[in-house]
Amino acid sequence: MTVAFETRENIAIVTIDRPERRNAVDGPTAQLLFDAFEHFDRDESLSVAILRGAGGNFCAGADLKAVAAGAGNRVEETGPLAPMGPTRMQLSKPVIAAVEGFAVAGGMELALWCDLRVMAKSARFGIFCRRFGVPLIDMGTVRLPRLIGQSRASDLILTGRELLAEEAFDIGLANRLADDGAALDTALELASQIAAFPQRCLRNDRRSMHEQWSLDHDSAMRNELLLGKETLRSGETLSGATAFTQGKGRHGAF
Repeated sequence: MTVAFETRENIAIVTIDRPERRNAVDGPTAQLLFDAFEHFDRDESLSVAILRGAGGNFCAGADLKAVAAGAGNRVEETGPLAPMGPTRMQLSKPVIAAVEGFAVAGGMELALWCDLRVMAKSARFGIFCRRFGVPLIDMGTVRLPRLIGQSRASDLILTGRELLAEEAFDIGLANRLADDGAALDTALELASQIAAFPQRCLRNDRRSMHEQWSLDHDSAMRNELLLGKETLRSGETLSGATAFTQGKGRHGAF
């Protein structure tokens, strides 16, 4: 198996396990990644997932040796399975990328698909596929400008240059920096914080944030309200307000 799935309490850890290929993703691995995140999204006992790579690298993108041999990843216009696996999926729960080493080409697109990115200080992003004529087809040209703006995205997409962790953090692409070898631990700490919040409210607010991209202003406002009312009806807000009156979370405490 080239993808490992484990759980730690209510957190799932999905690991690309092809270290001999710097975790490059071939067709079978793409399917296994898709299956792992489908399982995570269905399992109500799990709140947050972490995506990582084995052996000191996150992911070197699509397996170009497989592409050169005529056995490249699935590339279809329709269907939920993307070339790199899960990048077309719209999950109901958040995913954190724990990035060590290289997250380049399609591997960078996998990291962009995640809600948050934790980068080790020596890790690096890059559209390295620029030099080989391999296109971005896992929504890299869509997500990258939405995350950091078109000017900065143009610099990365057109030049294919290496992006080090400190610069990635400065431009908002990395959300946390970690010591080398500690990206997973930092991601676990972040995941535990997120998993501790009331989940219905968190997931509905996250859903509104994602769905607003395809909506006009009035539709986005209505969608936010409808999802908020769903949270209110769940009783989660009443429970939280009652806890506040009893002293929980006062003065910004977590």
